[in-house]
Amino acid sequence: MQSTIPLSRIIKGKNPRTEFNENDMESLLASVKAQGILQPILVRPHGNDYELVAGERRYRAALMAFGQDYEIPALIREMTDAEASEAALVENIQRSNMSPTEEAVAASEIVGRLNGDRDEAALCLGWSRTTLDKRLALMNCSTTVRTALNKREILLGHAELLAALAQTSQDKILPIIISEKKSVAELKNIIEQAASKLEAAIFDKKDCTGCQHNSSVQTSMFAECITEGSCTNPSCFKAKTDNALALLADSLKEEYPVIRIIRAGDNSTLVKLEADGEGGVGEAQATACRSCANFGAAISALPQAMGKVYKNRCFDPGCNANKVAARITAEKQSIESVATVESSTAKPIAEVKKVDVVSVAESDRIKAYREKVWRNAMKKEIMQSPALSSQYLIAICLNGSARHIDSNALGKAFKKLTGKDSQLSLDVNAKLVSEVTPEVLGTLSMLLAASAMEQIDVSYLRQLATYHKLDLTKYWALDKEFLDLLTKSEIEFIAKEIGLDKAIGDDFKKLFSEKKADLIEKLLSIKDVDFSAVIPSSIKY
Repeated sequence: MQSTIPLSRIIKGKNPRTEFNENDMESLLASVKAQGILQPILVRPHGNDYELVAGERRYRAALMAFGQDYEIPALIREMTDAEASEAALVENIQRSNMSPTEEAVAASEIVGRLNGDRDEAALCLGWSRTTLDKRLALMNCSTTVRTALNKREILLGHAELLAALAQTSQDKILPIIISEKKSVAELKNIIEQAASKLEAAIFDKKDCTGCQHNSSVQTSMFAECITEGSCTNPSCFKAKTDNALALLADSLKEEYPVIRIIRAGDNSTLVKLEADGEGGVGEAQATACRSCANFGAAISALPQAMGKVYKNRCFDPGCNANKVAARITAEKQSIESVATVESSTAKPIAEVKKVDVVSVAESDRIKAYREKVWRNAMKKEIMQSPALSSQYLIAICLNGSARHIDSNALGKAFKKLTGKDSQLSLDVNAKLVSEVTPEVLGTLSMLLAASAMEQIDVSYLRQLATYHKLDLTKYWALDKEFLDLLTKSEIEFIAKEIGLDKAIGDDFKKLFSEKKADLIEKLLSIKDVDFSAVIPSSIKY
């Protein structure tokens, strides 16, 4: 909806552009004084006022030219925080002259909201994948390098080259680039000649001792050489580093569902999972999140923290933000409820209970296992009652799920029960069926309904299990097959959910320092525990 809004009712929002060229602003101000604002700004409702999403330069020029009472043309649109941030970035990019580092910061946020999907982010921004990767690489630039690029003291090419270095090295080289006006080509030559320090390597340096590319070996051979303890073969150094990162990631797979190596530009694709504090999701939700498909650990591939492991991370920042918001909303409502009670009674309320909204994203392997449990359980239930199987068989046909009955499997069962082969001709089959005993007909009816359980849609399977009041404790128990599918963080959540932490006592936490195989063996060897008594939430229908 387009309208005009007094500048006094507009609140500045988050703008990815932080630098405004003075000459450009003077030109815009002169144009605004002469013609007013011709193109509307973009705002979204904010209480009784409006928050500026895009068009800050026009807003500033109008404010300087006409003051707070000026009625500026505006497009009013309901937008989420994510939509507003994306719109602000795209609008600034389309108008050009936005600093590449400003683009990098905003683009990193969008990549984060898209769970690290760079192809989708590039499509959203109208960039090529190469452009996006180059911008995100700028996230590894030091603050001083970013500032220099924003002020146009260096070129984008300088910043892209510096991003490959540790930030301390960037800050040492930057003054030289500016004072000596080094070209991009000159800087590239300097960096190409720079060697990698072996003391900073995260891989096993055993093979480097006698290597010809080790500067310590070169010292005994040449009068002129670089500092000892450096590697002059960057491709080999990088390959060994990448291999070390992969091995480190592999060592964490037993513990976490997701292991991600973080490179420049991936800063916004993960957040630390916390129960309390400003960014906390709540105690119960934080415990549940440990079994989520988006929970895991990050390994840094950034020069300044190469190989550092960051545990207990959430790789869905959007979901995490929603959980935090839900916790804050629930607590606020609880406080307001308490205030209402206190105002209507003489009895004070001692404390406000925290309210947790618990939900997680399940992994595909758990979903597949759960389906298998449901299908097998329903098949066994159906095979116990001819009357029940007939009831469910008719219900399955009525909702169009009869297509899931396997005619080949039924034909084999028919031959096994009667000694006769089924035919393609419907009339022949009708005659064959007419000749079987009522007992065989009952068995075939049960097989028909049970066969449908193999392929029926999961949503219908859940509906039927719910109607049937399926008792999973008769068909499932915590066992090695299930635990082998899980990571240690998922096992810990399920163990607490079914009460094993209380059964084990003080040794529970210590137990999870064991390797996964040993952990599973010790869990299942606990005596006096009925492993089918409590069904974990990941198995329930």
